[in-house]
Amino acid sequence: MTTRDSALASAGGFLAILLWSATIAVARSISEQVGPLTAGAAVCCVSGALAVVRLALSGQRRRRIRRLPLKYVLGCGALFVAYMLALYLAVGLADGRQQVLEVGLLNYLWPATTILFTVLLLKKKAGLLLLPATLMALCGVFLVLTQGEDVSWHSFTRNVATKPAVYALALYAGVSWGLYSALTRRWAGRQAQGAVDIFLPATAVVLVVLCLLLEDGPEWTVRAAGETAFLGLATYVAYGLWDGAMRRGNVVMVAAGSYLTPLLSTLVTSLYLSVAAERSLWIGCAVLVAGSLLSWLSVSDERHAPEMP
Repeated sequence: MTTRDSALASAGGFLAILLWSATIAVARSISEQVGPLTAGAAVCCVSGALAVVRLALSGQRRRRIRRLPLKYVLGCGALFVAYMLALYLAVGLADGRQQVLEVGLLNYLWPATTILFTVLLLKKKAGLLLLPATLMALCGVFLVLTQGEDVSWHSFTRNVATKPAVYALALYAGVSWGLYSALTRRWAGRQAQGAVDIFLPATAVVLVVLCLLLEDGPEWTVRAAGETAFLGLATYVAYGLWDGAMRRGNVVMVAAGSYLTPLLSTLVTSLYLSVAAERSLWIGCAVLVAGSLLSWLSVSDERHAPEMP
């Protein structure tokens, strides 16, 4: 693989970050109209259909997928499906749009967790800053979840207790995507192609089944259909680009760029959903971004190639 290929893969990772900045806002808007499971199922059906069509038209892509390590396909596939389910449930079940902002920031712990798992699983060298930087990112989340009250453990636990399942799902999403990103590099390495083209249809199937079992038939509007089409296309493009960046790009640099995602997502969500972000949320967002950035600065990319057991 050439330096140009690596640079293009890394650039794709940055484009994925920009597309993801709109995910929380649009997903919430769709969920409010048709329900969280239906929203997730519909978006994944669009992106999954695009993946299936692309596979059907490319024998080369099908052959490359058949050559992928089984543990990557099954292990990262399971993490991918679980992440998408947790994210859509957390966004859709949030108690009001203000809580959506908090859920979004919990999900966007993944830049920091990606760096952390990169050190643990890809044998990167970590400096002394990594631990305090990770704690700083967690402090940012703590500030967000105090919801503008006096900062204390009591206010934190009281606010989390209002919707513990929602916050737990968002936290799981933030951790699991960091693990997925690191394991993608560890298990698939610098393969020319990943398995997102089968992860997305698999996710669609799981969400459709859950939707049929647990939600009543929704009433679709033109706006909901348009938002679903946009987010389905953005999802397909973003996850494909990110998968390529994690396998063939500069993992540490792209993960570092992702520290801007919480800020961009909060801004887009505030504007799109017409909800004012409180001062504590912006402060928490800034601390989270700073912690993620320091995490990146504490890790050296001059290390062994990822282990391929």
